[in-house]
Amino acid sequence: MTGRGKRKSKSAQQELKAVNGNVKKVKQHEEADVPNELRQEVNRLYQLAMPEDFYHFWVFCEKLNPEDPSGALQPSLGLQLAGPYDILAGKHKSAKNSNPNYFLHWRHFYDPPEFQTILVGNAETQYHMGYYRDSPDALPVFIGANEAKKGCSLSQMGDNMFAAVRLFLSKRQKEKSNKKQDRSLCSLEEELTAAAEKLGYSLEQKSKEMKQRDKKVVTKTFHGAGIVVPVDENDVGYRELPETDASLKKICKVITEAPNDEARIQAFAPIQEMMTYIQFANDECDYGMGYELGIDLFCYGSHYFHKMVRQLLPMAYNLLKRNLFAEIIEAHLASRNQENVDQLSA
Repeated sequence: MTGRGKRKSKSAQQELKAVNGNVKKVKQHEEADVPNELRQEVNRLYQLAMPEDFYHFWVFCEKLNPEDPSGALQPSLGLQLAGPYDILAGKHKSAKNSNPNYFLHWRHFYDPPEFQTILVGNAETQYHMGYYRDSPDALPVFIGANEAKKGCSLSQMGDNMFAAVRLFLSKRQKEKSNKKQDRSLCSLEEELTAAAEKLGYSLEQKSKEMKQRDKKVVTKTFHGAGIVVPVDENDVGYRELPETDASLKKICKVITEAPNDEARIQAFAPIQEMMTYIQFANDECDYGMGYELGIDLFCYGSHYFHKMVRQLLPMAYNLLKRNLFAEIIEAHLASRNQENVDQLSA
């Protein structure tokens, strides 16, 4: 087996700090005009604290379209507010499904537990954006975008709703040639920029806080956004897998394309060996190793790996004290499909 390359230097590792239970410090923004009972309802149903930009963007969309804030971006950008925004819109009160699972509401096929959908776009590619947080006890660290029909890749779109939509709008402007649509996009861009500047939100694709997080990422994983785990001054918390991403993908490919069960069992041997290494790693508090392999196998997407993901990720999350993520991955694996992601209409 080949290694993943050099480990981070000790000085870099010393910058890795626990995120469990510590909501990251953020700039103080004026509180959005959203009733406390609605805020509490969102927190109760999702069991996650929402950042203030979530509520500020709702107010922004209310001004664009008072009758239907969720659809305010639909005519110009083809984007629909979704997920926890459905609670602000009151859609859960008239849902067809009387018992929705909010862990799975707009959770697409490749969405890891760290990801929470807040915007949906092109249905053909299942384009969607969502908050990404390293711990359920922390606020989001960035907004990611994924096209579930194309794969597991997560692209970073700034650290707040205004930045994410502004970046999406900029890409759309480059694609449009219709002058009427151009004027509409320019008008929306001006309103977005003015609102963000007034409220003090960065419009950068890579904010200062995101760059600081990059220093804490121990490995990129298959989705590319990376994972963060606490690593102490003695370098305890993470150890590398004995395979590079490329070689692990080759192993996964051989397993999924095996001509029969006997060949598939043989192809699983390298991963079974890694599972043994992970047991030793967990015993020595290097919880990031099992976390990494679990995320990679989840991102590969094949049902052949679901059993191992069930073994790896809930354990890793519980060891890292990210218990809510363990609940989310278990619910997702029990009902993982590429369609019917809207729990309110399921």
